[in-house]
Amino acid sequence: MLANVLTIDPSLSEPLWEQLRDQLIAQINSGELLPGDKLPSVRQLASDLELAPNTVARVYKELEASGYLQTQGRNGTTIAEDLAGNETHRKAAELTSDYLETMASLGFNLERTIAYLQRNAGRPGVGDTASSRG
Repeated sequence: MLANVLTIDPSLSEPLWEQLRDQLIAQINSGELLPGDKLPSVRQLASDLELAPNTVARVYKELEASGYLQTQGRNGTTIAEDLAGNETHRKAAELTSDYLETMASLGFNLERTIAYLQRNAGRPGVGDTASSRG
């Protein structure tokens, strides 16, 4: 059950709806939740997590607007079948593909590419959007 893997902590400064949203996005991005997977109803998840139904409804609505979820009326809410339809995911997939192809042309296999990314991810300026904008 989804509620068993979600942890909402009211003592954190982060709003409850943001905690829920971020955890659902993380599970979608990691593949723990797959396209087509059905989510609990708003009322059921709210009850399981001891949240107000409006809090869960807000998260579902925001994730649907962002392309992560699809709501099909009485058939419920599911993980979107085509995350590539989401502009952010489409761009990320395109950039990832281009990067992997370039690394392969330099002689890097997938394992070496991942190791290279891990080694360089913590360097100053890497991943810092402010410094990369110039």
